[in-house]
Amino acid sequence: MSRPATTPPPLHLVLGEEELLVERAVREALDTARLADPRADAVRVRVSELTPSYFAELVSPSLFSEGRVVVLDAAQDIGQENADAVLSYIADPADGVVLVVVHSGGGRSKAAKSLPAALRKAGAAVTECPKITKPAERESFVRNEVRRAGGRIDAAGVVALVDAVGTDLRELASAATQLVADSGGSVDEEAVRRYHRGRAEVTGFQVAEKAVAGDRAAALESLRWAQQIGVAHVLLADALADAVRTIARVSAAGRGNPNQMAGELGMPPWKIRKAQGQSKGWSAAGLAAAMRVAARVNAEVKGAAADPAYALERAVLDIVAARRQR
Repeated sequence: MSRPATTPPPLHLVLGEEELLVERAVREALDTARLADPRADAVRVRVSELTPSYFAELVSPSLFSEGRVVVLDAAQDIGQENADAVLSYIADPADGVVLVVVHSGGGRSKAAKSLPAALRKAGAAVTECPKITKPAERESFVRNEVRRAGGRIDAAGVVALVDAVGTDLRELASAATQLVADSGGSVDEEAVRRYHRGRAEVTGFQVAEKAVAGDRAAALESLRWAQQIGVAHVLLADALADAVRTIARVSAAGRGNPNQMAGELGMPPWKIRKAQGQSKGWSAAGLAAAMRVAARVNAEVKGAAADPAYALERAVLDIVAARRQR
């Protein structure tokens, strides 16, 4: 008997390292499964927490015929035993179970490196999520985001939006969606400038810049305003993490010409230049503490904290305090 047209693909491979695109691909796989079965349960687990017996339990059909989506994260770290269990399963997937394997494309072991090819051969639906690093790729991403939101944008508008928002994809996606809504669907340079004029220019990056500069009062003011105008908690947490991580990487690379360091660090020269200035007030111990804070708040805004707004405020205060460590 043939499967009904609404049956979702039983296997998905999400391949790449661009976090926003990876999360979207996983969400789309889940949404597709729930179109076929609104009761479908979702389980997400890192392969480092997996055992062959636990995997067998996850992909066993439900006794009550309810669908299930199983997401295996960080499959580039999979070991041979777990890989064998996955390969055995994909040869004959269970009805009602959708397996989504998230893989960076790399891997240390032979089993990890060969897993994507095996999934492709088994007929998995593949979503490529390559890291977006080049200016042209970022501009293409902006154009696609505007189209995704139902609008259109001209070349000058694309450049203006990247200049105004920066390189963070979540920030760009959020701004593109909002611009389409505010402009009636047609986005140009003037619309971008108008949108980012005045206090509405407060973004996650500005909150992060005040925090890593040690300006407690300004960082809290910017944070509260950003939350008031609706900047998403996850964007604010990402911006804090990006600012701290950038300073740490640039500090570790030592002093040098930003133009020459750009290729090695994978950052634009202006970002390196800014981080070099910001790093002057930081010690190695302070940066290590700030990195821990950034990791903590990232988990908190994604569900680990009951109050993500409070978690962000505490993170800003902790980063400001970390800057004073010597």
